Amino acid sequence: MENITVIIMLLFGVAFLSLISKRYNFPIPIVLVMCGVIISVVPGLPVVALSPEIVFIIFLPPLLYHAAWHTSWSEFKQTIRPITLAAVGLVFFTTGLVAVVAHWLIDDISWPLAFLLGAIVSPPDAVSATAITKGLGLHPRLIAILEGESLVNDASGLVAYKYALTAITAGNFVLWQAGLNFVLMSVLGIAVGLAVGFIMYYIHKRFVCDDIIEVTLTLLTPFASYLIAEHFHGSGVLAVVATGLFLAARSGTIFSHESRIMTNTIWDVLNNILNGLIFILIGLQLRQIIEGISNYSGNSLFIWGSVISIVVIVVRFLWVIPATIIPRMLSRKIREKEEFDYRNMIIFGWSGMRGVVSMAAALALPLMLNKTEEFPLRNLIIYLVFCVILSTLVIQGLTLPWMIKKLKVQPYSILAEEYNIRNMIVSETITHIEDNFSLLDDELLHNIKSKYEVKFNRLQKTELPANFFGNGKVLGGQIFNEFTKLQIDLLNVERGKLEAMHKAGSVNEEVFRKIEKELDLEETRLWMEMYEE
Repeated sequence: MENITVIIMLLFGVAFLSLISKRYNFPIPIVLVMCGVIISVVPGLPVVALSPEIVFIIFLPPLLYHAAWHTSWSEFKQTIRPITLAAVGLVFFTTGLVAVVAHWLIDDISWPLAFLLGAIVSPPDAVSATAITKGLGLHPRLIAILEGESLVNDASGLVAYKYALTAITAGNFVLWQAGLNFVLMSVLGIAVGLAVGFIMYYIHKRFVCDDIIEVTLTLLTPFASYLIAEHFHGSGVLAVVATGLFLAARSGTIFSHESRIMTNTIWDVLNNILNGLIFILIGLQLRQIIEGISNYSGNSLFIWGSVISIVVIVVRFLWVIPATIIPRMLSRKIREKEEFDYRNMIIFGWSGMRGVVSMAAALALPLMLNKTEEFPLRNLIIYLVFCVILSTLVIQGLTLPWMIKKLKVQPYSILAEEYNIRNMIVSETITHIEDNFSLLDDELLHNIKSKYEVKFNRLQKTELPANFFGNGKVLGGQIFNEFTKLQIDLLNVERGKLEAMHKAGSVNEEVFRKIEKELDLEETRLWMEMYEE
């Protein structure tokens, strides 16, 4: 009962802090983590322990699924090279370099423990990256790489973590076996994710006819994908990402407008709650962590935490600079196709915030190495991971907007892209009216065409003409219903054009979702305005 009360109070705290964050334009993960840290050191309050099983099973699948759902498959596919270099190469490079520094810096840390620490802090966090970079006006390609990296790199980090843990507990480690198993886990995870996605696509398309059931299925899908993949020893992370990308690319054809509105609303609420809880729970771990490292001097702890955090930040630049420049030097096609701006490289290097997965992996370390021996340096490793999370979230998260301003990066605006897409959709619909509705009643044809001409005129920044419906005359119920049904049919024409552009990769994901939502809301309004027969 006490835990339930604490959770409810935390939820109220999350809602209140979210309001403050939005009002003062402050990154919500930083607000929540710092608030958790402050609460955790208040004497007399109960200790809230964060179970790794809860994070990996309850929090991680829906948060990853939501992030994947809002990631454009076309943009993901176009940026697969930098995503792979960062999500695989950078993760293993970070693991190795952190291990070398930790083994040199701290006498008690053996090589297996050092690699374990490196594996835990190596993957940047999808939730942190999305939340902190939102609204900074970054270029869509850079955002696509950051989001794609943080979706995929958890699998690489967890594989390195698993094999470092095996080397400690079982005392054996074979490099080629680890590499082979990483490939097998990744392929199996993606295969399971696509299989679950296809099955859910078929169910939504053929069987589901109720909005509530449809929304319920979308909430259960990430858990099914994750658990099935983990059961067959595949990557649950990649399974959830694959399922989310597969279904998101087909959401326009499997959901009705009502279920789409309901699904997006419920998922936004759920994502906000889970995001808030996980970051405030990370901050609340401080008291438990401090109690476990009381045998070390404060000076040593500060130096170790600072050095490991600096290494994690610096190693990203050591990898990103050559990983960006070398492919351009070797490939003329890349030079011609991809615009280069050194400022984007710096921003990418400074955007490696750690969070949910690193904390969960640290807390998942076993208490006992065997029946008689405690797991070595468990509390110290958790402390060092906490230092990395706190420093990357607070230092990098707070200074990222300042860095963008100092680099004089022109904020990317998608208004021009949105304007062009709207023009294309409206123009195509007007052409469709002229080609297919010429035999309609003149007044009906005039009214339906006028609606889209008004849309077009609005896009040309002209004002709406007054009383354009029937030149001020009141339309009869039957004519009005026909007019409304025609508008709904034409909304489907607009939606079809938008879907085609989305599949071709010629529309930004944010613009696509915004226009799709507008069409859904417009259709809902039109159905509500229909006169009953």
